[in-house]
Amino acid sequence: MTLAFSPADLTLPCAHFIGGEYVRDTAAMEVRAPSTGAVIARVPVADAAMVDRAVGAARQALAVSGWSGLRPRERLAALHRWADLIEAEALTLARLEAVCSSRPVSHALTGDVAVTAEQIRFFAEFADKEGGDLVPTGDGSFGFIAAEPYGVVGAIAPWNFPISMAGWKLGPALAAGNAVVLKPSEMTPFSTLYMAELSVRAGIPAGLVNVVLGDGAVTGTAITAHPGIDKVSFTGSTRAGAAIMENIARTGIKPMTLELGGKSPMVVFDDADPDLAADCLERGILPNAGQFCVAGSRILVQRGIADALAAKLAERFARPAPAATWEEEAGFSPIISEPQLQRIDGIVQAARAQGGEILCGGGRFDRVGSFYRPTLIAGVSATNPAVTEEIFGPVATFQTFETEDEAMQLAAHPTYGLCAGLFTRDLSRALRCTRRLEAGTVWVNRYGRSRDHILPTGGWKASGLGKDLGREAFAANRRTKSVLIDL
Repeated sequence: MTLAFSPADLTLPCAHFIGGEYVRDTAAMEVRAPSTGAVIARVPVADAAMVDRAVGAARQALAVSGWSGLRPRERLAALHRWADLIEAEALTLARLEAVCSSRPVSHALTGDVAVTAEQIRFFAEFADKEGGDLVPTGDGSFGFIAAEPYGVVGAIAPWNFPISMAGWKLGPALAAGNAVVLKPSEMTPFSTLYMAELSVRAGIPAGLVNVVLGDGAVTGTAITAHPGIDKVSFTGSTRAGAAIMENIARTGIKPMTLELGGKSPMVVFDDADPDLAADCLERGILPNAGQFCVAGSRILVQRGIADALAAKLAERFARPAPAATWEEEAGFSPIISEPQLQRIDGIVQAARAQGGEILCGGGRFDRVGSFYRPTLIAGVSATNPAVTEEIFGPVATFQTFETEDEAMQLAAHPTYGLCAGLFTRDLSRALRCTRRLEAGTVWVNRYGRSRDHILPTGGWKASGLGKDLGREAFAANRRTKSVLIDL
């Protein structure tokens, strides 16, 4: 099987997907390939009327199909058929993902698409295994808690892992009996559109999965404000999450799940396995060119091993070679857009101006496309912009500490609390620090999510509200009703 392809050979779906069919609209927005900067397509922007059409299709599909009232195993079977089709169409999905994103086609094929199918199967299994609760009451009454779907979930997914983030939204919502109106990023819509098409081919009733294209200002605002949207699920920046909260508060209260930004620390004590730590620190910031919310962008190392580890990391950071996302061999990923690359470089240069020492990188690769060199910055204070701001690029800061207390003080961030990493052979220290770290997820002697989808993910502080993945994600797509019957 040949993975390499030419973008010119792909047929790209450039329309909304509503009610089980593609809906054409005025192509108002360019989609560029970050590997070259070339325009590869133009897509429409759904206005409030188009979003209303999608919400209407979702509500009609729920009413006609009886999806929420089906025998749970029927929903389970339909979702499994969808996962089968995703696996069968993996190469097509991987190419549609790679052409406009930062994901190399080989990574999309073996990672993103495969994980998406796994996630849908995982959530499908909750359909017939999670119900309400019978609760203890007095002898003269009968009490129970019923769990029911919300109805229509409005979902907004980011550009960095398009298809797997769509799976995060669609899998639990559908398994719980809801319909979905999903907005993918305007920069990476194509794999999500084809995934929606596959849902209908799998026998999921048309209209339960709707995809509307557009940006956050117009389409995202219309989704979160729509009175027919019963619950909102968003993954993206903290700033955008705050805007969504404000819009919901202004237009009508509804529940929301928000997975937002991060500025995660990776804390390395001097008793850690140095090679394991170096591997994890590299994997914590360089994949996808650092464009992932859980990136370990603040490296904190005990002083006794700091110089040796810094040299080891600088050597590793110098190795990656960029390549277009559609090439056979995976290369270092591009930055999603030229404006984002300029933002990354602006923070790096500001960090340098405020006393940061660039140990490696510090600029773009000299080639076509939006590629930025892996960058390691030492000598930074707690107020340096490279420490305080979420960069969303292949840039990490390197700070040192003497004591465990100092490490925990440095690890604390005034804004974010998404993830943290700990590296030590001392179990007692690991347990102490795990309790002290203000983060929704802590990894010890590893860094990054596994394919154990049972583990929920979500942040503390301004890194989010609620959880994705795990049992918690399924529960977040249902509301409960307390029932008490006098006998």
